[in-house]
Amino acid sequence: MLDKYIFIIEIIGTIAFASSGAMVGIKKQMDLLGVCVLGMTTAVGGGMIRDLILGVTPPVMFQNPTYALLAIAFSIMIFCSMYFFQNKLENSKFYEVYDKLMMIFDSLGLGLFTVVGVTTAINIGYETTGFLQIFVGVLTGVGGGVLRDIMAGNTPYIFVKHVYASASILGAVVCVLIELWFGELPAMLIGALVVFIIRILAAHYKWNLPRILPLEAKHTERE
Repeated sequence: MLDKYIFIIEIIGTIAFASSGAMVGIKKQMDLLGVCVLGMTTAVGGGMIRDLILGVTPPVMFQNPTYALLAIAFSIMIFCSMYFFQNKLENSKFYEVYDKLMMIFDSLGLGLFTVVGVTTAINIGYETTGFLQIFVGVLTGVGGGVLRDIMAGNTPYIFVKHVYASASILGAVVCVLIELWFGELPAMLIGALVVFIIRILAAHYKWNLPRILPLEAKHTERE
């Protein structure tokens, strides 16, 4: 029964991340192939890195191509929708809500894949190594997005967009702790919810970790 729920969570996360990757590709004016590659990389890239760290070879994305194919299918669907309605979109407020859509897709995928990464480490046999569970969970959550941004020529989202990796870390910690007392399914649901809520609040209230700004930027802010 648990495997069924994990599969559903992975499918939802795959769709969410594939959508965010495809939208980045479209904004970068990539062709259909580029959009598909970016969508697939965002969706399965973190899981691939996770599997290599845990010694799962070949990675699950090659053993079971369902996730990669689903990511490609949704990337094509998004590309076609944009392609055939691009004239209407140019006259609409689509690009004004682009960042909001990206934030929602990314936050959902981040939360779901973070807890999937934690659960995968536990199920493979690392149930007593909390640090590894958290590390793998965060890597699963942010890995695909980092690869997406590098391939698109952007500074990785996790370093510049409000609270991102920090939300994944907190969600992974919550997932690990709850799993000890209440089992995997409640841990996954609550952990993913924690990540999603933190990301939504961070985007709404413009929360950021401390950073050192250039003197020019500080002077401008004071003015």
